[in-house]
Order: sequence, then C-alpha cells, then structure tokens
Amino acid sequence: MEESTKKKLAEIIGQMKCPKDFICYKSGFKTLCKAEDVGMRSFLKCMEEDPSDCIFSLGYAESHYCTCLLRCYIAKKEGK
Repeated sequence: MEESTKKKLAEIIGQMKCPKDFICYKSGFKTLCKAEDVGMRSFLKCMEEDPSDCIFSLGYAESHYCTCLLRCYIAKKEGK
C-alpha cells in the first residue's frame, strides 16, 4: 500500500468513531461489510442483509447507502 494511502486512512480514522473498532482496516481489508460502488462520490450502496443495524447506513427511497468515510475510501481507492 502506498504511503499516501496509509496517511489518508490514518487521517480518516482520526476523524471518526467506529462501533466495530475499525475491523475493516485492522483486518487488512479482509473483514468488510457488503457494499457496492455505484458511482456516487461520497456513498456506497449498502448490500448488507439488515442495513438498519449499521449506524453508517442511510435509507433513501428503497435502498440504503453507506456513509462511512473509511469504507467509502477503501472501496473507491482500493477497489474492495
């Protein structure tokens, strides 16, 4: 992973609180919630079975979207 990516991830982590203790980052991106990049700049489409369980899930119309800055960065920059 590039040094600039590591810096950005550390910056994002420093700006937020995570109820799952940043397991996505700590696991080396092996433990990730199900989300899909649908081309929106700041959101991912949440693909979890029960998205309302997540504090970062935002319901809109008939879908839920992930607002987690870290998860969105991982999806957009690392393709995961």
